[in-house]
Amino acid sequence: MMDFIKKEIGPELQIFEKKFESAMQSKTPLLDRIMKYIIKRKGKQIRPMFVFLSAKLQGEINESTYRAASLVELLHTATLVHDDVVDESLERRGFFSINAIWKNKIAVLVGDYLLSKGLLLSTTNDDFEHLHILSEAVQQMSEGELLQMEKSRKLNLSEEVYFEIVKNKTASLLSSACAIGAYSTSKDKIITNKMKTFGEKVGIAFQIKDDLFDYGKEKIGKPTGNDIKEKKLTLPLIYTLNKIDKPTRRRLIYILKNENKNPKSINFVISTVEAFGGIQYAKDKMIQYKNEALEILYSFPESSTRKALEELVLYTTDRKF
Repeated sequence: MMDFIKKEIGPELQIFEKKFESAMQSKTPLLDRIMKYIIKRKGKQIRPMFVFLSAKLQGEINESTYRAASLVELLHTATLVHDDVVDESLERRGFFSINAIWKNKIAVLVGDYLLSKGLLLSTTNDDFEHLHILSEAVQQMSEGELLQMEKSRKLNLSEEVYFEIVKNKTASLLSSACAIGAYSTSKDKIITNKMKTFGEKVGIAFQIKDDLFDYGKEKIGKPTGNDIKEKKLTLPLIYTLNKIDKPTRRRLIYILKNENKNPKSINFVISTVEAFGGIQYAKDKMIQYKNEALEILYSFPESSTRKALEELVLYTTDRKF
């Protein structure tokens, strides 16, 4: 699946990696050392892939597209560094987090540095539409994170609020990646908004897939039951809490609050969610969003780029980690 995508935009991704590395350089030795560490442990680069494919769907990839991909990755990396501080997380993708090695103060400043690099990259090149699209995403991500913090304390989340959090927290950056890519080659606001909606639907499907991993048996790079341990209200659990009888609901909430580290209690939550159809409901919702995204994609003419974007959408829902 990924081979076909890499074939479509492989050369562009290689050029991007070099441009991104130079965009992250610093004259301060400590910062430069941290930037090299970040580059070494980068993820699958899903967002740059969406930028390049969304751009190629509308025209020829250009310098504006490369800057768009760099901006997305700079802001995404900045938010991850800050997230690890907020979550007091000592690991990311199997590596130590920035705050684990260099402590919180430096991690916060590194996140700020990455944000400023993104701002400068756009303003220096007059990419004001890029900046506008991505600034909206950063605002939404902050709002989503704060809304989740506020609501999760009470462990009483409606499905409506869940989707609002996901739309802001996860989907906004992916939707911006698609929008900014499309704008870099089309300069067309209508197409840009269409691709933004496409990206949002993919982003929601992506998050539901993440939720489902908590109930899976596969080795996925994060332990099963992890969200339960962290008292995170995911879609399968929200659906179940809203469907079950009151005594079982009380027991589940008690476990989430007081026994969320107990393996036996975690297994009870997982089996209850499965028995009450929470997992199947979440799968159905994920497929619904995936299909809505593909419907938007199919409104564009058939091409190898469209096929690669389709493969990338399918990857987000079929992935094993």
